[in-house]
Amino acid sequence: MYLTKEVKENIFEKHGKGKNDTGTAEGQIALFTHRINHLTGHLKINRKDYNTERSLVMMVGKRRSLLDYLKKKDIERYRAIIKELNIRK
Repeated sequence: MYLTKEVKENIFEKHGKGKNDTGTAEGQIALFTHRINHLTGHLKINRKDYNTERSLVMMVGKRRSLLDYLKKKDIERYRAIIKELNIRK
């Protein structure tokens, strides 16, 4: 599978407060971004995979909700994560 325990720990260590801190908004946004990028590549090859397309749309919505929450709580953290992950708004 593309998302192993080591990959998750690496994402949370890089974007969160530590490798075991999975609850921060930045860590969750980074994980969603990694999964979204993977599914986007999958859909470029398999255009008629509508279940994956639906999952991708739902994941983008969840990431958007987390970004909106972070923007409301702390604008500096929001700007930092947007710049770090190259997410456009």
